[in-house]
Amino acid sequence: MKQLTDLTFDNRFARLGDGFSTAVMPKPIAEPRLVIASPAAMALLDLDPAQAQSPVFAELFAGHKLWSTAQSRAMVYSGHQFGQYNPQLGDGRGLLLGEVVNDAGEYWDLHLKGAGQTPYSRSADGRAVLRSSIREFLASEYLHALGIPTSRALCVTASSTPVWREKQEKAAMLLRLAPSHVRFGHFEYFYYTRQHDQLKILLEHVLSCHFPETLQQPEPYAAFFRTVVERNAGMIARWQAYGFCHGVMNTDNMSILGITFDFGPYAFLDDFDEKHICNHSDDSGRYSFSNQVPIAHWNLAALAQALTPFVAAEQLRESLDLFLPLYQAHYLDLMRRRLGLDSAADNDQQLIERLLQLMQGSAVDYSLFFRRLGELPAEQAVARLRDEFIDLAGFDRWAHDYCSRSAMDKRSQAERQQHMHAVNPLYLLRNYLAQQAIEAAEAGDYTAVRKLHAVLSQPFVEQPGQQRYAERPPQWGKHLEISCSS
Repeated sequence: MKQLTDLTFDNRFARLGDGFSTAVMPKPIAEPRLVIASPAAMALLDLDPAQAQSPVFAELFAGHKLWSTAQSRAMVYSGHQFGQYNPQLGDGRGLLLGEVVNDAGEYWDLHLKGAGQTPYSRSADGRAVLRSSIREFLASEYLHALGIPTSRALCVTASSTPVWREKQEKAAMLLRLAPSHVRFGHFEYFYYTRQHDQLKILLEHVLSCHFPETLQQPEPYAAFFRTVVERNAGMIARWQAYGFCHGVMNTDNMSILGITFDFGPYAFLDDFDEKHICNHSDDSGRYSFSNQVPIAHWNLAALAQALTPFVAAEQLRESLDLFLPLYQAHYLDLMRRRLGLDSAADNDQQLIERLLQLMQGSAVDYSLFFRRLGELPAEQAVARLRDEFIDLAGFDRWAHDYCSRSAMDKRSQAERQQHMHAVNPLYLLRNYLAQQAIEAAEAGDYTAVRKLHAVLSQPFVEQPGQQRYAERPPQWGKHLEISCSS
């Protein structure tokens, strides 16, 4: 295992030059102290987990120190925000510190959020606050534990530096990891500013570093876009299957790698509600839970537009047309597994849709329903869950069809339960649990954050003494308002 001083940097994006990013040094926050670190994320850099306890750890990730081989850069990009094009965005409060190469030859961006003002901050202070930093840390590591592609979070560092949002808060920094921080908005920026030479350089960089397999294709750029479509179809299917609401699906928040990225006012569904809006700033419901599929398609179309100087429109349309059937295939497979169906049948999609229609308006806990469905044989499980539903006659018809469908499964109940529990989490990152941990952290106690993270690191495995993390939320916990303010 490595010490912090042993990290090897190879800053490929920085070498693209000033047309793609601006050199900016982090602006330190005062009296840094470690809130939480992820041993699993540290392992991606081959770092010894004990390094998190060293004083230099908090200093590095609070902007007080920097490796001599790092090259801190603020990236420039644009994007469509709530459907409207914004010509220049960029890293307004984050910095790409550099790219670390681990012993396996994998590259990981070190991206420091809350690092102070950059040329792209506009009128903002470039800071992040403790609550948003903790929320992103918890979500990044929990999504990974669920098997959903995502950026990762290495640590959160708190400080005494004051910042103003709706009220005075304390500044914090989050160290985020990803193989790349290139977004759809990078391509849009060079397309709409008619910098097609730079757009081609960006394409070549992305293909060489992150999509080398496409370079073997007759038309690498077209193959690249098709791969992006395929990856996003799989990612969005996992969001929908697990009830994850991103909250701000602007094109500048969409990773070119097809990983969950730049989520702030996110939520996991408590009671199932396909119209759920997790971002209280989203007045029109553009990014509601049910809209995430069409919005992902819309965002991919925006990326396709930016690639038209180099890929024929017909090829882009053909790849774009693959999104919905690929999504549906991934989603159906995931939902079959969540229902404990070990084979495919013609009416499975209808069976799933009927269940969700029954859940809608019945205040059924989306996550716990699937977990409890696997705890007993199908007939006993549906009998226990029946009273959760308002339309009892409708549920009885569904339960009859589900039990008939389950009877096709020749596995023992022990095997069925094992397979269902492996895909249906017992522990969920609920907003009220995160809020309780945040309030304790704001008072200087990080125990709750660390315990919540530890439990969520193994969401499918029952952990003795952790029953409170598996309970339905109280009524007040279902209606917390989360905004983009960070």
